[in-house]
This record gives sequence, structure tokens and C-alpha cells, in this order.
Amino acid sequence: MLSRLNSLTIAALAVATLVLQGPLAAQTPDHPTESSVAFPTREELREMTVSGSYLAARHASIERDAGSAAEFYRLALSKDPKNNELLDRAFISSLADGNIDEAVKLANRVVKIDKSNRVARLVLGIHDLKLKRYDSAKRNINQSVRGPITDLVAVLLSGWAEYGAGDAQAAVANIDKLTGPEWYPIFKDLHTGLIMQLSGNQKEAGIRLERAHKLDETALRMADAYARWLSRKDSAAALAVYEAYDKKLARHPLVVEGIRETKAGKKLSPLVESPQAGAAEALYGIGASLTRRGGEDLALVYLQLALHLAPNHALALLSLGDLYESVKKPQMAIKVYERVPASSPLHRNAQVQLATDLDAADRSDEAIGILKKVTQEDPKDIEAIMALGNIERGRKKFADCVGTYSSAIDQLTGTENNTWVYYYFRGICEERSKQWDKAEADMKKALQLKPEQPHVLNYLGYSWIDRGLYLDDAMKMIKRAVEQRPDDGYIVDSLGWAYYRIGNYQDAVKHLERAIDLKPEDPTINDHLGDAYWRVGRTLEARFQWAHARDLKPDPEDLPKIEAKIENGLPPDETPAAAAADKKKDNDKGG
Repeated sequence: MLSRLNSLTIAALAVATLVLQGPLAAQTPDHPTESSVAFPTREELREMTVSGSYLAARHASIERDAGSAAEFYRLALSKDPKNNELLDRAFISSLADGNIDEAVKLANRVVKIDKSNRVARLVLGIHDLKLKRYDSAKRNINQSVRGPITDLVAVLLSGWAEYGAGDAQAAVANIDKLTGPEWYPIFKDLHTGLIMQLSGNQKEAGIRLERAHKLDETALRMADAYARWLSRKDSAAALAVYEAYDKKLARHPLVVEGIRETKAGKKLSPLVESPQAGAAEALYGIGASLTRRGGEDLALVYLQLALHLAPNHALALLSLGDLYESVKKPQMAIKVYERVPASSPLHRNAQVQLATDLDAADRSDEAIGILKKVTQEDPKDIEAIMALGNIERGRKKFADCVGTYSSAIDQLTGTENNTWVYYYFRGICEERSKQWDKAEADMKKALQLKPEQPHVLNYLGYSWIDRGLYLDDAMKMIKRAVEQRPDDGYIVDSLGWAYYRIGNYQDAVKHLERAIDLKPEDPTINDHLGDAYWRVGRTLEARFQWAHARDLKPDPEDLPKIEAKIENGLPPDETPAAAAADKKKDNDKGG
């Protein structure tokens, strides 16, 4: 929807607008993990000093744990109620956590100190709008503006407040007056169209909604809003809009439902049916667009406020869950996806994402259970089947994922993109479950569907090398994979191991050292390098690499082999290359 928006501009506006000092604006590690903040007991809370609470809050912020940060900041504030910095941070953290009722209380305190605080004014305006205090909502929202994004949001929200107060004409006029970047019109047309539709001006509503749809025919909400308006006048035209969208982005649940209901002759309800729902739609629309464009801080605020107005807004919930996934907080995403109503067409999407995040949070049994239920309800749901297979494969349930990927392959119609992936993944599971003949056939099928695909070239080539099969062809395949993915540590490792298997240990060392540089914490690559070091006589370094591989938690079946090598080294080299080298030495001595 905001494809024309420069992502760097959005990021700068988001941070500059809010100057967030709390959860999502904090610096985070390269690989953030779930919050390790241990929340104190009641007794410990009473004992904590202001500085202790503040430090705990800062740590929670760095860990992106908005809930704990808000609790600690509020605790510190209770002990030092005149500290304005603590007040600001407690307010922002509560807002980021979605605790809007608490944020409203704190916002009222903030504006007593700083009447021009834009974030506090926005929160108070949204809360007023929810309570149908429309005049107060307009006053607060109009004081929340600063730049292109916030100006647009404020005008749209004020328009919905104006409509709620009974003056749809003024609402539309005020939105129409707003000028700004080239991406403004799509939002302006959508919301003026929706306001006109609710106020009974159906002809002008249709003009506006059609215009918004034509500005971006790949925008779901524009297509849905226009088709819903059309369904009340011309069901064939409404169906055409839905089907055109389906051809561009197939099988979106809301579009599938729209097609089904339109074919059944239903007159669809408007996209929104109240000022509160309209304001929530404005906040969701811009928040969702910002989520993937570097504006996570501002997106988080808008999505939380949208859900304050419309708690069951399924698309806002999915966008918020996606935002949490993007900052690697699966536990927070889980809580959001669990809120998607079972009655929503998007509930199935939420369940698939919920399972993915449960797996990321090491709750794979729950994830598998959810996906099995989804696939039982719809055995043709290839996306859910693949998600199940991917979790089983990641959890080394290789016999299970063979059957799961087979179920997905059975559903293929030949029109899907990237069908090679299905055979590649099944081939991996077959190879790991010791069904080599089937695995080899699937890898060849994947290459037939996607010639020169580097991951398939690598896996099949590596497997052949490891089994002593087709060494020349396998080496060529792996080299072609490395040419395409020179910085992929796993593929470079395959090339090094291929050289090792044919007895070219010097080249093996060179490539395996490069692989270690790319993937230093992989146990298999460290093990391979240890073997290569041993063969070139660097035995101390070999034992060091094996010990490192052991400490990196290798597969249980590999651990005893690694420990034996640390203790005893490798047996004598009996490869043909070694035999040829020994013969050459003997000949040299004889000469």
C-alpha cells in the first residue's frame, strides 16, 4: 500500500516523531533472545530502590520486553512521582505493551507537564474517540501532528471523530483539504469513501472507493472496500473485483470469503461500520505498511491503538504478530495470534503463524498438534502442510516429515511456483531417514524442476561424495553451487569435504577454513576441519577443532565419533590418493 514511500524516510520519521526511549527503540543484540528478565516477587518489588527499578526497566527495554519495562518504570515512578523522565518512559512502555488504559492515565499526567506532547495527545484522542467524546478527541488528535505520516493519521482520525459527531460533510472536507506526498490520495480516497458510505452518500462513496482501488489494485483493503460497496448494487462487478485480486494474490482468506458470499448473492456489509472501526482501520492501514519498512516503533504504537479501538481486528493482530516476529520475540507474537477470533477467516492464518512461533519458543509438540488439526480440517492446505513438514524436519522427525511432504506433493496442481522445494525437502527427510534411493530420485526431480539450484546441487553432490558415488560429477555440482553462493558456509563446507573425500587434503583445509570463517559455530564444519588438519599432519589443531565441535552440541549420533577422534585420532589413510602418494614415495626412495 505504501510502495511509493521511501523506507528510510519512514524510519527517520518514526523515530523522530516519537523519540521512543522504551522497548522497541532500545539497542538490541545481533541475535536477541526471549526476555531473560526475571520478574521479582511482591516482597522483592517492595524492596527495590528507584535506581534498581530503573536499571531493571532499562534491561527489560533492551530485551524488548515492554511489559516488564512498563512494570519497572511504573514502580520507579511510584517511588519518585515527580521524576518526569520516569513518567515519560513509563508512559511509552505501557503504550508499547498495549496497556492503553494505563497509558491513558500516564498520558493525562504527561500533558499536565507538557501540553504539547504529541504522543500523549494522540493516545488521549484515541481514547476519547473510543468513548465517543468526539469534540475532545478532535482537540487532542489535532495536537498530535508533526510530519507527513502523523499529519495524515491525525487528519483521518479527526475525520472519523467529525463523522461521529454527526458532521460527515465537514469530515470529508477536512480530509480533502490535506495535501502532502504522492501516497496520501489512496488513504484519503479510502476513508472519505467509507465515511460517505456510512453517511448514505452512496454515489460519491463509490467514486472514492473505486478511485482508491485503481490507485493500487494489489492493496487488499482497497479491493475489499470497493467490492463490498459494489455488492450492494452489482454483484457481478463485485465478484469481478474479487476474482481479479485473486489472480494477482491467490487465495487470501478474506477474498475467498468475499467470492463465496458474493456468489451466494449476499449484500456485503461496509468495510467499517462505526467511527471507532474507521479510526482503527486508519491506524491499522498505516501501521501495517510501516511494519516492514523500517518504522517498527511507530507501527507498534499505531497497531496497539488500533486494537484499543477494535480489539478483534484480525488484520491488525496479524500485523502486530508479524512485527514481534521481525524483532525475534516469538513469545509476544504467540500471545497476539492467540487473540485472533475463531470466527475470523484469518484464524487459520493465525494458527499457522502461532505454530511457527511455538516452535521457535521450543514448544514444538504444541506447534505440531495445532498444524495437524489445521491440516485435518483442510487436507488441501498446502501452506499448513509445508509448515508442519518444516517443523518436523527442523526437529529431526525425518520419518514423519517424509509423509508430510508427500501429502503436500499429492496436492500439487502444477500451477504452483517453486515446486522443486517440495521434492528437495522430502529428499532431505528421506536421506536423513536412510531412504537413499528415494532421496536421490527426489533430488534429481528437484534439479529437473529447477536446474542449477545451488542448494539442491550442494545436497545431492555432497551426498554422492559422502557415499563415494559419481565423484567427478559430484565435485562439479558442488563447485557450481559455490560459484552461486560463495558466502554460504554450508556449501563451502561441502566443497572442502568433497576434496577431503577424494584425498586432496590441502585443498580440503583451504576450503574448510573458509567455511569456518563463514559458520564458526557449526559443529559439523568444525569436525570436518579437524579431520582435514589431521590428514595434513596438524594434529594439535585437529584435536582443538574436534573439541570445539564436541562443545557445540553436535547430533547425538556424531558425539561418540568425535570423542573417539579426540582420544585416538584418525585411523591410517586408505584412500586411493593416499595409496598413490605412498607408492610415489617408495618409487622416489627406490630411485
